[in-house]
Amino acid sequence: MPPARNASCRHLVCFSHLRWDFVWQRPQHLLSRAAENFCVIVVEEPIFEDGASPHMRLRQAMPGVTVAQPILSKGTDPALLDGLQRRVLDEMLASSGVREMIAWYYTPLAIPFTSHLDRRVIVYDCMDELSGFRGASPRLALLERHLLKQAHVVFTGGVSLYRSKRGLHRNVHAFPSSIDAAHFGKARSALPEPSDQASVPRPRVGFFGVVDERMDTGLVEAVARLRPEISFVMIGPVVKIDPASLPRLPNIHWLGMKAYAELPSYLAGWQAGFMPFAMNEATRFISPTKTPEYLAAGVPVVSTPIADVVDPYGKEELVAIAGTPEAMAAALDRLLAGVPADWRARVDLRLRRMSWNRTWSEMLALIEEAERGSDAVPAERAQDGAAHV
Repeated sequence: MPPARNASCRHLVCFSHLRWDFVWQRPQHLLSRAAENFCVIVVEEPIFEDGASPHMRLRQAMPGVTVAQPILSKGTDPALLDGLQRRVLDEMLASSGVREMIAWYYTPLAIPFTSHLDRRVIVYDCMDELSGFRGASPRLALLERHLLKQAHVVFTGGVSLYRSKRGLHRNVHAFPSSIDAAHFGKARSALPEPSDQASVPRPRVGFFGVVDERMDTGLVEAVARLRPEISFVMIGPVVKIDPASLPRLPNIHWLGMKAYAELPSYLAGWQAGFMPFAMNEATRFISPTKTPEYLAAGVPVVSTPIADVVDPYGKEELVAIAGTPEAMAAALDRLLAGVPADWRARVDLRLRRMSWNRTWSEMLALIEEAERGSDAVPAERAQDGAAHV
């Protein structure tokens, strides 16, 4: 069924490379809030099914958010994909009564089948440098240049990414990963122990997130070997890498993907956290959402030297930074021995300046400014994204 027609509803149509039902992260945080201002339609990448006739599969993900999945036949000629996606998209928008829209892009790969649409405002939320990811389409870089020419406003998922994009568009704004502090703050209180974690010996050091080429699995193994008395709890789906390649040691516990609502219960049982990111092209510009989430949960954390973690979290001594297995093991020793007495107060001071509600409110103001046709860029938003950090 198409989304319900609503003559008074402004539509925001998002084109995403991420599935709505994948891990709950930046797109879901922002678009769930956008649903208070718009009728939101999230158009995902195609799903290929045997013998399927091209059509759009729709479902209501939550109030105000419809997820649209193009369903195409397995074996479809790649040269036909853009045309088929355009057709099923046009049919869906027409049946839904969508004439003009705020077009919100996470993937430049949607440009070939959407440039003909009546896009009142074009938003590019550049949350990652997708061209650096494993398996990235060779068309990404070229299509991003086209998207940057068309966009009215560009958001970036971190300050380092902002600095790499600010010379490519006149209206770029940094919005680093933010936090739902109330949700993760539940972990600061005693919570029922999840059954699959209850038998894991303490002390526990945890990770949650997507397990892919951005994780330094060699580092995970090396630290686990250096500290066999520590249990390493690993939560998250494994994608783009062979699960058989993951290190298997008695003190490494791969628990798989968990729902967003479950995460505080796991975090409540950890004595420390770690972010063993690889230092590669896929992580060069990342701003890990989990950084403030660990902190809101009251879990001290050590990270490899990811630029947007080093500044501000490392510089403010909220997160320990370590670049080698030995340094990470030593940092974990210090965290497990106890954090400074003022650490939590300093964490909370930083987190009080952050929220997904604030991020969405500031983004909405910029969208409405673009909708009015203003070319002005507020001075405070042109200073390395400092207004949003």
